[in-house]
Amino acid sequence: MPPVQQTYDTILLDLGGVLIDVDYRATARAFRALNHPHFERIYSKAQQDHFFDGFETGSLSPAQFRDRIRELLDPALADDTIDASWNAMLGTIPPERIELVERLRERYQVLLLSNTNAIHVPAFEAIIARQNGIKDFKSLFHGAYYSCEIGLRKPDKASFLHVLGSHDARPERTLFIDDSIQHVNGAREAGLNAEHLELASEDVVGLVRRIGLL
Repeated sequence: MPPVQQTYDTILLDLGGVLIDVDYRATARAFRALNHPHFERIYSKAQQDHFFDGFETGSLSPAQFRDRIRELLDPALADDTIDASWNAMLGTIPPERIELVERLRERYQVLLLSNTNAIHVPAFEAIIARQNGIKDFKSLFHGAYYSCEIGLRKPDKASFLHVLGSHDARPERTLFIDDSIQHVNGAREAGLNAEHLELASEDVVGLVRRIGLL
């Protein structure tokens, strides 16, 4: 069996949980503090109401998203209150993960595919600019794709093939890393190799070292 470095040409990374820390319960806590205790019934890491899917593929605008939140929770919620609570889940990227991406780029084509939305994008890009000094986050990668911009989301097969096709990357020569098992399974169905990052036991730096990518 060849060394793992010879097995792959392309590394495809998830963003939330893999690179940037995300605490989905923080958003639930933020809405709970506004006297809306059941937000997790409509949104969590494992599942979400269908309108969140529409927001992640760009078919729902930020204004429509906020209006839907008001319909579900409270007509009096202001836009900035909704945004602040929604963005509460976003953490930071530890410097060692930025360094990891830079080191991977020396050996592989490194791509990013994130299920995200038009409220989160400017928020996490601002966090990364402030905390990591990186003004153009996408420039860290050979290609970076947000579901809300391409109209496709994981675990749909088309999302993976769109990204790989944009970079002449072959699925069988690509390794995908994600912390959501449903996305890992979707990638495998699309023909990619995939590793499920178990955040309870390791982070992406540990996974990369363990499987011998570097």
